[in-house]
Amino acid sequence: MTTFHDIQRIVLDPAVMGGKPCIRGTRVTVGTIIGLLASGADIPEILQLYPYLSDEDIRAALAYATWRSEEREVSLMAV
Repeated sequence: MTTFHDIQRIVLDPAVMGGKPCIRGTRVTVGTIIGLLASGADIPEILQLYPYLSDEDIRAALAYATWRSEEREVSLMAV
């Protein structure tokens, strides 16, 4: 299992949701949370849908998604 830097709330575990980043201890993916926010849901609505999450979980998902969006892929050339 891999944790995202200092955001201990986000984990990547191959045995859970195919290794997609999830909120620790749940099967709620970062993508699910970001998708809900993108579709217009606010944090209280998401917490109503998933009462076992916290405000900090939602903010961790946002921070993780932001960090991932700043990554860039570098092609490796075969020698």
